[in-house]
Amino acid sequence: MPQNYESDHHPLDPGRTAIFIDGSNLFYAALQLGIEIDYTKLLCQLTANARLLRAFFYTGVDRANEKQQGFLLWMRRNGYRVITKDLIQLPDGSKKANLDVEIAVDMLTLADHIDTAILVSGDGDLAYAVNSIAYRGVRVAVVSLRSMTSDSLINVADHYVDLDTIKQNIQKNISPSYTSCIVEL
Repeated sequence: MPQNYESDHHPLDPGRTAIFIDGSNLFYAALQLGIEIDYTKLLCQLTANARLLRAFFYTGVDRANEKQQGFLLWMRRNGYRVITKDLIQLPDGSKKANLDVEIAVDMLTLADHIDTAILVSGDGDLAYAVNSIAYRGVRVAVVSLRSMTSDSLINVADHYVDLDTIKQNIQKNISPSYTSCIVEL
């Protein structure tokens, strides 16, 4: 769990916590950092001292991509609630699936049931939803790569963590080893 909350709540007790991961945003941040994310380590890093209510992972999907389907099945079996939307091909040939509305709705839906929300995204389109749940008493931490993060999102969060400062704790090991953490779901 990110430290140094700027509230009267003890930093070692984030309470009931929900995590909202913008999969595409995190993927591109990891590319920029030159790392591959270990999603078990990420969950451990984000939930230290927290009572995890839910960990959501939002991503666009290509139904024909078997490797992606296998990854999403692994995510579902390892503590993540996976929310998907089919990718849409744009005129320039690129593919996109915008899940901002899904993230915002889930944040607002859970606001009365959590003490802390951790948003792993730098998307400024989510600033209004973050501000809304903050007004309802939820502490919000934003975790993202600074160069890919909207100032408006940082400004409405209670705490900001640059992925660059925790990359050693969330990247896959080069040598194989087993990492585990106990997650209360």
